Amino acid sequence: MGCGSGQQKMAAAPAAPQQEAAAAAPEETTREEGQARATDNSPPAWPADAARPEDVASIDAIMAAVYSTISGPSSQPRDWDRFRGLFAPGARLIPTGSSPDGGRLRALTVDGYIEGFKGVLEREPQGFFEVEVARRVERFDRIAHVFTTYEARKTPDGEPFMKGINSVQLFFDDTRWWVVTIYWAAERPGVEIPDEYRRGPGAG
Repeated sequence: MGCGSGQQKMAAAPAAPQQEAAAAAPEETTREEGQARATDNSPPAWPADAARPEDVASIDAIMAAVYSTISGPSSQPRDWDRFRGLFAPGARLIPTGSSPDGGRLRALTVDGYIEGFKGVLEREPQGFFEVEVARRVERFDRIAHVFTTYEARKTPDGEPFMKGINSVQLFFDDTRWWVVTIYWAAERPGVEIPDEYRRGPGAG
């Protein structure tokens, strides 16, 4: 999907007697109760007309749209409204990488991804095309996981300059598909994509 932090410690205020008693008492919570108590920090839903119906009608369609929206020739603005329309409220895009002190992980909002990668994708001197070359799909009820292998190229049919795998989580609401998470890693020295993930795309 495109080309160590310090923490401040704060002293806790002394707990009131009733708080201490509550903390000492074990609490049994069912999974349903826990889900009901969880705070929903999701941003407002995108406008209902943000997605093209043909982009979200199937797994094949939404995966094609993900790759299509970030790809294009040099200096061509991408259709970021179309891109936004593919994602569920609160969706995350998570690039991974390596650094001298170990692995690196960042969880971006959809707009955070656009802000961070827009310039890279649209100003690539010879264009940027991310092409799916293989896919594995697992589905149960309304959820699906797509393990999709990509190649990044300067032209649609050019030689790849980068390869990797996008791990995509999808949700079907009985009307359309939504991207919930895209989590990806690129090949690097000593880490190559296994042969089983280099086969052609499967139906979804």
